[in-house]
Amino acid sequence: MLAWLLVVTAVGLAVSCGNDNPGPTIAVGAGDSMESNLLAQIYAGALARTGARTTVAADLGSRADYLAALDAGTVTLVGEHSGELLTFLNAGAQARKPEVTTDAVDKSAPVRLSVTEELNRSLPEGLAVSDPADGTDMRARVLLTEAAATRDNVRSIDALAPRCGAMEAGVAPVPDVLRAAGPVRIAGCDFAGARPYPDATALRIALLDGEIQAGILTGPPALVPGATNGLTILADGDYAVRAENVLAVYRKGLLDDRQIRKLNYVAGELTTDALAEMIRKVRDGVDAAEMARIWLDDHAL
Repeated sequence: MLAWLLVVTAVGLAVSCGNDNPGPTIAVGAGDSMESNLLAQIYAGALARTGARTTVAADLGSRADYLAALDAGTVTLVGEHSGELLTFLNAGAQARKPEVTTDAVDKSAPVRLSVTEELNRSLPEGLAVSDPADGTDMRARVLLTEAAATRDNVRSIDALAPRCGAMEAGVAPVPDVLRAAGPVRIAGCDFAGARPYPDATALRIALLDGEIQAGILTGPPALVPGATNGLTILADGDYAVRAENVLAVYRKGLLDDRQIRKLNYVAGELTTDALAEMIRKVRDGVDAAEMARIWLDDHAL
C-alpha cells in the first residue's frame, strides 16, 4: 500500500510540474537611454512575478530601432512616453491632454481626444498600449528667472503666452531619459528664437545672465538637481506642452489578461519622483535590475 501511494504521489507531482508551463519567453526591449533600460527591467520583473519567463533585450538603439524590433516580433514590449510616441507615429496629431475633454462653455463643440485615445488610433496594426502612468509627468518644462516671473507676474505658460513672440528661449536636454521625437512644441507660445545649450547648468547660467529670456528643459527638473536654483518652473495645467506619461507598448496576443493587468498595476504605482530617484541611483552605480526589484518589492508588485 505504501509503495502504491508513493507511485501515485510521484505521478501526481509529475503531472503538476508538467502543467506548470510559463509559456514562451517574453522579451522586453530597451533603447539606449538609462530610463528605457530601467523601465524594461521594471516591466520584465513585474511580468516574471506572474510566472512568465522574461528577458531584457537592451541597447536596441533609438526609438525607430526598438519600435522596429517590436514590429518585427523580436521583442514583445517596450517602455515609452505617450506624447513622444504619438508625435513619432503621427506628426499631425492635435491631442495634448491626458484625458478626454469637452468644451466647458459650448457643449455642442466636438470632444477633444486625449493623447492616449489619439495614440491608440495611430498605433500600427497588432500593437496596443497599457494604461498610462498618471503619476508620471515627463513633459518639457518652461523656465523664467525668479526675478522676471515676479516682475511680470508670470507663473504659468498661459500667462507667458502673450509675451513669447518677444522672447528668445534656450533649450537644454535632460540626460538619461527617452529621446524627444522632435523639437518641443508649446501651444500658443511661439518664441522669437530658440538657442540650444549643452546641458541644464549652461541653460541656467544663460538665463541668470540675461543672455536669453526663457528656458526649456526637455524633461523633469528632478533629473538635474540644482539646475533650476534661482529659476521659476512655469505651471502648465492646460497642457500647452503635450502630456508625456510612461506606458508600455506591446504586441497583441502575446500577453494574457493577468500579465496586462500587471502592467496596469505598475502604471498605477509609478511616479515622476520615483522614476527620477531610480534613474539617479542607477547613474550612481546601482544595477538597474536590482533597482527595479527593490521598487517592485516596495510596491508589492
